[in-house]
Amino acid sequence: MGPILLAFALTVLAWLLVVGDLVRRHRPAWHWYLLGYPATVCRVVFTWRKVAMLNDLAVSRRPPRGLLGDLVVKGDPLRPVAPRISFPRATHMGLTVIVRLHAGQTPAPYMKAADALVHAWKVHAVRVASPERGLVLLTATATDPLQRPGLATAPAELLSALIGVLESGGAWVMNLRLVPHWLIAGATRSGKSTLLARLITQLAVQPVALVGIDCKGGMELGLFAGRLSALATCRREAVAVLSALVVDMQDRMSTCRSAGVRSIWELPETLRPVPVVVIVDEIAELYLSDGTRESKAEAEQCSTLLLRLAQLGAALGLHLVVAGQRVGSDLGPGVTALRAQLGGRICHRVNDPATAEMTLGDLNKDAVVVAQSITAEERGVAVCTGPDGGWSRARSHLTPTDEAVSTARKHAGLIPELPAIDRALAVLEGRDK
Repeated sequence: MGPILLAFALTVLAWLLVVGDLVRRHRPAWHWYLLGYPATVCRVVFTWRKVAMLNDLAVSRRPPRGLLGDLVVKGDPLRPVAPRISFPRATHMGLTVIVRLHAGQTPAPYMKAADALVHAWKVHAVRVASPERGLVLLTATATDPLQRPGLATAPAELLSALIGVLESGGAWVMNLRLVPHWLIAGATRSGKSTLLARLITQLAVQPVALVGIDCKGGMELGLFAGRLSALATCRREAVAVLSALVVDMQDRMSTCRSAGVRSIWELPETLRPVPVVVIVDEIAELYLSDGTRESKAEAEQCSTLLLRLAQLGAALGLHLVVAGQRVGSDLGPGVTALRAQLGGRICHRVNDPATAEMTLGDLNKDAVVVAQSITAEERGVAVCTGPDGGWSRARSHLTPTDEAVSTARKHAGLIPELPAIDRALAVLEGRDK
């Protein structure tokens, strides 16, 4: 009887292991809720006090100094008490824990202890946030969803593009109505071009005007010329296009002023001008100069025009998406001034720390460190900012070039007219002849 029971028990165990592995691979959310979440809850509950003590999160109810006569004697804290935590709440492929801070504590020590919590709870990552005074929210992610990103979904909205998936498993969306201007940095083969292709594919089906500026001869954005209202392939053309957009911006100002509104979105739909998204690939080409007077003048014009569009264009339906391999202060003060106006930030793998610092440093230092840890094998992975001011790792959906080109050609009929740009390019072409 004994050998039969042992064989039966081994058979059941093997079956559970096989089924568990299949569930983990094909239904990771089920595996998490059934097995992963209960096990992680036990680790959180039973390791919290020890982790808090080892990482200086516990506080003694008595001061570490005492008065002995006229002398102040320093001693070890007595009976350190760990902060109270809520019961871990399950999320999609993770959990959250709310910590009630002791009097005098700040979230900073918890940010430093994030790695310790990762190892103690055996999870992929732990993010620290403070939703309100006196509380810290710990968000643990069980596995890295960017290793096998699924096709996240998001509601279709004007000027909104579903780019990919966030580290939390949610949809990565670039909403130009919420964040009007974006800066995208990334080295060669980091996924920057794939992201731009995805963005154009998402916007091509919407009633918006797309304007491309690609001073590398149009090698990148030229593929989507079928859907672009205009494409500048050199800096002279870029100056003409940007100048025309500034003139159009002034016309939109006059329309809003006459109607007594503050933005085009308050205008009646019949009077509302079409939104324009300006996509700049390789921003450095607009700012670099060969030393000649003409080259310096063109670079200065581009800098001034881009800055004006960034400062005034959001309420007028003019949006900037600026991308580049190298974004640094060495390109001139114009880049730094423009960077301050680009509220949305996306940083792929970069070749130098200065670019990561330039892209994310003025928003969050932790995001800079995470961006610099992206490896060459993680193509499409980036650190992005959200409309709430936070940041997250994310990965863009792979959009094949032929699919993006096909989508652009298919919706060529949606190209709105931009007479000011057409006239500017016609004048420039006439001068060249």
